[in-house]
Amino acid sequence: MREFVFALEFEPETNPVADLLAQYPETKLRSLSCHVTAETLWRVDHVTGSEEALNAVVDAVTTADYYADCLVRRDCEGEWETRTLDRSAETLILYSYWNRTQSCTSIPHLALEHFGDGLIFETTWRGRRYQWRLILPGDVTLSEFHGALDAEIADTGGVDIVRVRGTGADELGMSDPDSETVLSPEQDQALRAAVERGYYETPRAIETYDLAESLGVPGSTLSYRLRRAEAKLAVAHVENRPLSSLNDVTQ
Repeated sequence: MREFVFALEFEPETNPVADLLAQYPETKLRSLSCHVTAETLWRVDHVTGSEEALNAVVDAVTTADYYADCLVRRDCEGEWETRTLDRSAETLILYSYWNRTQSCTSIPHLALEHFGDGLIFETTWRGRRYQWRLILPGDVTLSEFHGALDAEIADTGGVDIVRVRGTGADELGMSDPDSETVLSPEQDQALRAAVERGYYETPRAIETYDLAESLGVPGSTLSYRLRRAEAKLAVAHVENRPLSSLNDVTQ
């Protein structure tokens, strides 16, 4: 088997989902499953973020002029629908089905045309960077696929090759690139500000909305960043990981 990982970098105003995720940098859209035939594409995605961001995601994917995975922007008339399967305050499960036309194409369709059946897809989308991981037969060549993909996305962004390597059976597990315990810059900033301004004192020296206003972010966004940072710290403590594996929030 062979692993091919690459990322699309969308320019502003070329993809509605990329534009939205750029506004909410902590929001992540990760595939749970993705299936393709010559005429159709259907997938299930797991979205995490603040409640405000999730509301915006639902609105964007249900009102866009074209399906977000379609690489063609020239009068695409494919029929598609996106539905919410499950929803909580911080997570969203989306189901999408797309019936393409002859003028439409997508990464899974390009892969099907160049490599045939039996492919495995994994995606992670944050901001304007949409990363794909493909598991392919070991004897395929990638140059024609890469050229076709580069030509399709030329007007909207670029393609960044992350890695190409042979993959043993014990390495086929799908990984979450954001599963590390290291805090994101936004989480680190929120946690430092909370500690410095007495948010964790008893009683609190500052409330969430005041702290959020001082940082210039919505209150829901600050609450989400603090919860994610606290969760990572808790996991590190319970699993007895050294706190040096996290950002040093005491500096």
